Amino acid sequence: MTEGTKGKAPPRRRGKPIEVWVSDEEKATITKCAEEAGMSRSGYLRALGLNTPIRSVVDLKAMADLCRINGDLGRIAGLLKLWLVEKNGQGASSTEVERMMVEFRELQAGIREKMSTVVFARKHPD
Repeated sequence: MTEGTKGKAPPRRRGKPIEVWVSDEEKATITKCAEEAGMSRSGYLRALGLNTPIRSVVDLKAMADLCRINGDLGRIAGLLKLWLVEKNGQGASSTEVERMMVEFRELQAGIREKMSTVVFARKHPD
């Protein structure tokens, strides 16, 4: 793999296969769960069998989205603050803009709280 290229790591041959008999529905469920974790079926079942924590790729993508949204809210609040300094009272009252900034900060705090909850749950599974 070249640097900066994302792809799957080359498969490791372990030498000892284990056959597991499952129904079509069970196979579909295992396949879906493995894909969500960004793993092969074999790797997923191995991790489960060895009691290794499974990290969901879906959770990581959601966290990245939350980080982006949180940053966007911060940038918007910063622009509003700049507007208050440079063009106070033009287009909207300064109290309305300040109220909006407070709401953005509250949204940011809520997002950070949710992110912390997810991260803490991942570090300390029940």
